[in-house]
Formats: sequence, C-alpha cells, structure tokens
Amino acid sequence: MVSRSCANFLDLSSWDLLDFPQTQRSLPRVMTVPGIVSELDGGCEDGSSDVHSSHERKIIVSNMLPLQAKRDTETGQWCFTWDEDSLLLQLRDGFSSDTEFVYIGSLNADIGTSEQEAVSQKLLSEFNCVPTFLPREMQEKFYLGFCKHHLWPLFHYMLPMFPDHGDRFDRRLWQAYVSANKIFSDRVMEVINPEEDYVWIQDYHLMVLPTFLRKRFNRVKLGFFLHSPFPSSEIYRTLPVRDDILRGLLNCDLIGFHTFDYARHFLSCCSRMLGLDYESKRGHIGLDYFGRTVFIKILPVGIHMGRLETVLNLPSTAAKMKEIQEQFKGKKLILGIDDMDIFKGISLKLIAMEHLFETYWHMRGKVVLIQIVNPARASGKDVEEAKRETYVTAKRINERYGSVGYQPVILIDRLVPRYEKTAYYAMADCCLVNAVRDGMNLVPYKYIICRQGTPGMDKAMGISHDSPRTSMLVVSEFIGCSPSLSGAIRVNPWDVDAVAEAVNLALKMSETEKRLRHEKHYHYVSTHDVGYWAKSFMQDLERACQDHYNKRCWGIGFGLSFRVLSLSPSFRKLSIDHIVSTYRNTERRAIFLDYDGTLVPESSIIKTPNAEVLSVLKSLCGDPKNTVFIVSGRGWESLSDWLSPCENLGLAAEHGYFIRWSSKKEWETCYSSAEAEWKTMVEPVMRSYMEATDGSTIEFKESALVWHHQDADPDFGSCQAKELLDHLESVLANEPVVVKRGQHIVEVKPQGVSKGLAVEKVIHRMVEEGNPPDMVMCIGDDRSDEDMFESILSTVTNPDLPMPPEIFACTVGRKPSKAKYFLDDVSDVLKLLGGLAAASSSSKPEYQQESSSQTHVAFESII
Repeated sequence: MVSRSCANFLDLSSWDLLDFPQTQRSLPRVMTVPGIVSELDGGCEDGSSDVHSSHERKIIVSNMLPLQAKRDTETGQWCFTWDEDSLLLQLRDGFSSDTEFVYIGSLNADIGTSEQEAVSQKLLSEFNCVPTFLPREMQEKFYLGFCKHHLWPLFHYMLPMFPDHGDRFDRRLWQAYVSANKIFSDRVMEVINPEEDYVWIQDYHLMVLPTFLRKRFNRVKLGFFLHSPFPSSEIYRTLPVRDDILRGLLNCDLIGFHTFDYARHFLSCCSRMLGLDYESKRGHIGLDYFGRTVFIKILPVGIHMGRLETVLNLPSTAAKMKEIQEQFKGKKLILGIDDMDIFKGISLKLIAMEHLFETYWHMRGKVVLIQIVNPARASGKDVEEAKRETYVTAKRINERYGSVGYQPVILIDRLVPRYEKTAYYAMADCCLVNAVRDGMNLVPYKYIICRQGTPGMDKAMGISHDSPRTSMLVVSEFIGCSPSLSGAIRVNPWDVDAVAEAVNLALKMSETEKRLRHEKHYHYVSTHDVGYWAKSFMQDLERACQDHYNKRCWGIGFGLSFRVLSLSPSFRKLSIDHIVSTYRNTERRAIFLDYDGTLVPESSIIKTPNAEVLSVLKSLCGDPKNTVFIVSGRGWESLSDWLSPCENLGLAAEHGYFIRWSSKKEWETCYSSAEAEWKTMVEPVMRSYMEATDGSTIEFKESALVWHHQDADPDFGSCQAKELLDHLESVLANEPVVVKRGQHIVEVKPQGVSKGLAVEKVIHRMVEEGNPPDMVMCIGDDRSDEDMFESILSTVTNPDLPMPPEIFACTVGRKPSKAKYFLDDVSDVLKLLGGLAAASSSSKPEYQQESSSQTHVAFESII
C-alpha cells in the first residue's frame, strides 16, 4: 500500500500511544556554518530541507549526550563539560579537525521544564548538542523498562521463562520505546540537512528511529551501529515486536556489528522472519530490501590511545604503581575489571580461581586476583543476587586459602579513580575477562596498551625504554573482542576447570612467548583504535549512500512497517491508455505471458484458470493480428488441459523445452530423449540431498530435474543448496546441461532451455513466415521471466526485423527488474489484458474509459 508523507508518524500506528506530551517547542534553526536556514515545519513537500550547508556534517544520535551536567551551587545555573571518556566524543579522532559534529541525545540530569529552553540554547551554541527531554514517566518506561528489562536481557540470551527471571513483554513499555524514538526523530529533523548530512545512530535504544527518519526523508544518509550482541534467531524470534525492530534497522543504509557472529544472527533473523537473502560482493555483505541495498559492516570498536597514554604519564599513576609493586612483591597479579552485572561472570571467575588453588596447590600464596567491581548500570534482584554471590564466594576462598598477610582474592567495590585502574592494568601479569555474554568489552585492549607503557611512565618507574614488554590474556569466547585477540587464551567461562587451567598456563608461559603475543596484540589494538573504527564506518556509509539519487523512491507501508521502494528512474506503471493506443496502431503483435503469479495468484491453492482468464485469452487469440503465448515452467500436460478452450493460444511449457503453436498443432522440442542421459547422474545426487534435508523434495520434468527446499529450515536449506550446486557442477562438468540456483531451488536442465530462448524462437518463426512483429509485450513475475524481458529488449537491435517493434516488458509487483514497466498484481494484469481484448473488438469504449480512470488514480497516488 502506498502512503504519503506524514509529519507525525505515530498517527499511522495501529495502536494507541501513551498519553505523553509531544516534543516541546522546536529549536530555532541555528547553524554554526554559513548558510540559509528555515523552519522545518514550513519545509518542502518532497521532504527536503531548505538548509544549505557548506560541508557535510555528522549527526551522532545516541541515548545519552557525551556531556557531564552539574548545577552550580552558588549561581544555581547548570554547567556542562565534555565527557572525555565517552566513545561519541573520542570517535572524532577519525576525522579532520574541520569536520562538524552535531550530537543528539538525553542528558544524565533532571532538567526542569522551565529550564529546558535555556539549556537547549546553551548546549547548541556552546557544544553543538541537541538535548532530547523525555518526560519522566516515558524515560522510566523507555530506558529502565523496555531497554533494560526487555532488550538488554534478550540480546544477552536471557529469556523471561518465569516471573522472577526477567520481565514478561509489556506493550505499554514498547509504546514508550516507540514514543521516545519519535521524540529523538523530531530533534534530528530540526537540525538535519538531508541532502548532505550523515546520521549515525548508536545502539539498541534507538532501533526504530531509522523508520521515522526514512519516512520523513526517503534519501536520508543513515547508519546504525549495535554495541551489544545480537542474539540467534531462536532467541530473537521470541520478541513479539521482532519484525518492527528488524524493519527499523533495515531502513538504514549501513548496519554495523562488532563481530561476524552478531551479523550472522541478524542476517539469519532477516531470512527466517522477513524472507530476505543476502550476498557478498567484493567483500561487502548486502541485503536487497525493496530495491535498496542495506550493507552490513563488521568491525569491533577500538579504544582512545591518547586518553590512556595521558593517564599513564600522570605522577599519581606512577605513585600507585609503585605502591602496588611494593604491596604485592613476589606475587603474580591477575586483574579483573567488570561491572556488577549478571552477564559479566564475576562469580564464575571466582569459582575458577577456587579451582586453581585447589588443583594447582603451588599457586597458593603466590597468586592474587584483584577484582575491581564497577557500579552496576541497572538495578534489580538479579544484580543483588550476583553481588551477594560474589561476596560469599570471595569470602570462602580467602578463608580457605588465605593466611596472615595474604588474601588470594581482593574485591575493590567502590568508585575507582582512572589513574588507579590504569596502575592496576600496568602492573597485572595476567588479565582475566570471564563474561558469559558481552557485546564488546574493551578491558583487554586497555590492559594491552597499559602494559606497553609510555616513555614518561618508564622514566617514572625506572624502566629502560628498550626493555621487553609482555602481557597475557585469558578471555571468554563469548565477548566481542575475542575474535580480534588471536594471541589470547580463549575459554568457556562456564567450564571453570578449563578457566583454571588457562590461568595456570598463562602464568607459567615463557617470557618469550608472552612477549610475542603481546607484540601481536599491541600492533592490532594500536592500529585499530576508536578513530580508525569511526573513519572506516563512515567511509562505508558514504559508499552505501552513493546511489541514493540514481533511483526513484516510493514510501510504502503504514506505521512501523514503512519502507522505501527504490527503483530505476525509467521504471513506471504500465498505463492501459498508453499500451491500448500503441496496440490499435500496430498490425502484428507478439504477446508473451507467464502463468503462475501473472494470470493466477501465486498464493492461490487453485491453480486452474478461472472463467475471466480464459475469456480474455480467447479474445486476444481471436484477433488475427495477435500471436499469444503462455510461457511457463509448468509441464505440458497441465497447460494443455487447463487452457484447452483457447484453441489459438500458443504454449511454451517447461521454460520452452516444449512449444506448441495452437491446440491443433503438435508439441515441438529440439531435444531427443537420448540426450537426457544426464538425468541418471543427477537423480541419485539430488535424492541423497533430499534424504539428508528434511522438507526438501525433487520435481521430475521431462526437461529438467528440480530440487526444492522452500519447506526446509531456511539456513540449512540454503547451505545444502550451495553444496548441491557445487556437487552437481563438478559431476556434470562435461555434460550439455546447466545447473542453476533459484528461489529455494536447484535446477538442472539442458543448455539452451530458458524462457528467453523460447521467446526468441517464436519471434524468429514469425519473421521467417513474413509476419515480423511491430509490437512485443511480455508480462511475468519471477526470476525466470527476467530472461524473457532481456530477450525482447534485445529484439530492438535484431537485424532480421524491418523496423524495431514497440516493446512492453512488464513485471508483476514493484521490485527491481529488467522490465521497464510494472503492474501491481494479477488483477491489474487481467484489467490490462481485458483492455487490449476490448480494443480488438467492437465494444471497447466503456471498458477502456473505466480502466483508464482506475489506472490514472493508482498512478497518481504513487507519484
């Protein structure tokens, strides 16, 4: 369904939203570069802004702004400073100093309604930040409710199986999530220049925001990066609003993930739930989504080298390092730094250390685990239970294996200054990251940089600048940074015995081995910092958006199902008026029609033609100026039986393997049964794959053998299809056949059999008989019909034709195609054919006028 642009996108939703107030008054259109500024509310109808910037800007949208807010106790005024530890601020290192950034997000402070206007002006003028002020109730339901109690656990593989094990889905929280995303989109619309600006959305809090922005600006340059894991389809599919979130992400041009596993899970969800396939071209993974290519980016985020090195050079850091050195003299230090979170695996880490001391008794008294516990980012009974278990386990280990002056486990559960953390990083012999699930986790990267040190730190510690540097990492295989650390010892955090063994291996490893592993890691981390990550993502986003203005766009769908259909500029709906006019002025016409999906709906259980189809075909075939052919993949028996009332109708069955010019003629084929010996080679291979792939079947045709897997598991079926394709190509390398993979099929057929070649044969016969066509029309709906479109388009340059014919290649449904025209569905096809049939008879005016009126209305609604 085609929908027009709507300023308030939520009006299109199928459910009532919470009664939250709309966004406060719009910010004035202030720019920090020369340009002409106008209010958005008075913008152009085509969704473009009147702002003209002198250069491209990067609009970074996230849940929180990279700012720290504090109220001055003396003046009572709000004071703001940059949060130097924020990734959003650090990513600017990947761009030139004259690149302009605009930040949009919420403040980590409760700003009163009366102060919001002044704060907005201050942040825009001083920091180029646009705050989103969410009402308190909405903020709680959006962030603490849906984000932290639904999305966060689900994305970390935690299902609400019981009421005390996560919260069940609450649609009111979902509505708050959508409402909050709408307010964010309003803020973006106030400052964006959609023709030049790039919008980069960060993380799972804003996954439906792309839908709102794409609705308002069809060609907006939009990227998204997910900083958390993306779960497997078996987990994700339990989310009641799964399709809305997937469609929201697919309204981006580029979607980024930390690892291939996360991207693979996302692609699998798109395949299983939306029926979308992906392909890789020259190293770039892309999904075709209604004519738009949505690209997938896989690159883990890095750290800010300069920030860490600055802290390493502080006198307070060196002093703390000396203190640690003295305090733990003669002991091996293992460091863990984690949030108090049920997914960080702190208790599993402690149990592994308990097994270490129990199994490797010589480690007792010589090894200390320093576990720094960062404050919890969320609250709840799960966090309280994790904290309680952590303290109980640590106490048990210390009582059992500790002694006077020695504690095997030291818990630091307070807000630890940056310099102190850095000192522990620099002094630890091994870093243990044991999370059971984590999107990225930058602790290992920071540890590597701190172990490398700086000249200033070396001088303060009295270390020679050319002394060898070592580090040792034991990391969970379930964290995002694990694939990039090939020199680390990867462990399953649930296998506490294996973790204990890995720690023992790390501590007793030779210095040479530790140095080589450290050098490998340091080279990667230092060259793939946060600036590299940001620059690489933005370069891919620019590449993904380069074809935006080469296609025509239509917005289709209501509510969160909105998407943009992007097609060739020459692609348009076939007007009955236009083709009837040409039809009347021509003397020899060749008409080629597909069957399934063109004359009969693909979804229909009854595949036989109805009375309307037969009547239209008989009328068209009754005109001596017409040569009408049904070109189908179906067998000749079915087509002969179903279409027997149409005596003058030509049939090309099994993609042209069999051809019959009328019911009075015999079936023709240029292939003999002796040439089908390849079937004896193909059938056993296909049968073995059918038996191994539940839900797959084999279709036997006289011209071909087809392996179908549409009813098999999507991922397994696709994998088996690829294997079968490779297997058959090797087996049939010297046979006169072609092996093709289509939509849920693998087909083997003789060379030279296709709908395109069948059409060429018919046109060639017409030319030989002295009746060259001056009009050729072809209508079809699937991939096999693209051969027909390509074939009839090439007839324009056929030297055998006295003059180029009028060509009408038309696909059914608005989708990318080699055809230049489209019709919406089977009913449109029948209306068109009815109009042509009426033009061949004496009773044509009334039908023509009615059809023309309907077509004009439909076409105008698209434009």
